[in-house]
Amino acid sequence: MPDRHADGVGSGVGSLSQRERALTTVLDGHGFRLRPWHPDDLESLLHHANDPDVSRGLRDRFPYPYTRADGEAFLAGRVLTPGTLALAIEIDGHACGSVGAQQGSAERAHMAELGYWLGQAYWGQGLMTRVVGLFAPWVMDELRLFRLQAGVVDFNFGSARVLEKNGFQEEGVDRCAVYKRGVLHDLRRFARVRTQRP
Repeated sequence: MPDRHADGVGSGVGSLSQRERALTTVLDGHGFRLRPWHPDDLESLLHHANDPDVSRGLRDRFPYPYTRADGEAFLAGRVLTPGTLALAIEIDGHACGSVGAQQGSAERAHMAELGYWLGQAYWGQGLMTRVVGLFAPWVMDELRLFRLQAGVVDFNFGSARVLEKNGFQEEGVDRCAVYKRGVLHDLRRFARVRTQRP
């Protein structure tokens, strides 16, 4: 999941110019809602994102400390790679995390990289398993994907379980692939694939 210059441009966070309708999507799940990020999510974003444990398994574009300037840049669409579709995870009316997919281009447009995070107050409740269970099939249909893949830093066993419970298979390990906070880590690779689109 992660550099400090990457999340969408255009009319909102993770906007896809050719798929603007995806930015108005609301997906209701058990105990949560997935919906576009809004400027008034800033305080909730700062509350949940400014946590060293949340950021430790993510890319450096998700920093710690997570400052007001970082949150404003994200909500203005200046962080994620253009073309990334990112939805807020709303719980009890507040944005408490995010799930998204960055689609490839040209001959790799049939695949996307999945990423997600959740505020620590909601860990251990099976929530992210349900979020990915709702988002993964939806985004594969929405973006007409054959492959949805994710990288998990070696110590993040919880994230690996989330993927496995949602039909992702581990395909291998990129050894010494992540250097984070002075420590070298392996990156486990997972993917959910299909050979035909609906």
